[in-house]
Amino acid sequence: MKNLSQKEWEEKLASDSNAVVLDVRTENECAHGVLEHAQCLDIFQKDSFLAALGNMDKNKNYYVYCRSGQRSANACQVMEEMGFKETYNLLGGISGWTGKIV
Repeated sequence: MKNLSQKEWEEKLASDSNAVVLDVRTENECAHGVLEHAQCLDIFQKDSFLAALGNMDKNKNYYVYCRSGQRSANACQVMEEMGFKETYNLLGGISGWTGKIV
């Protein structure tokens, strides 16, 4: 897992053709807006979270975020234990995000 600031995240994501963006907040939180192209995957729903990860391509580059950065850091650790090659955690989460939220 690599921790990225918002600026680093935006720059790296913009040039990454192998990127997948994961929002690991709850369904209710996601309903209030997500980063563009993000897939919502609630880390608190452990069984469905792990099942969904099990079906994902471990060779993609995963950009993971939550509200504050803690849940996404935990998600990145779980993903690494499952064999994911590249995971990027958004430091501070989207609570201070200044970019586009859809």
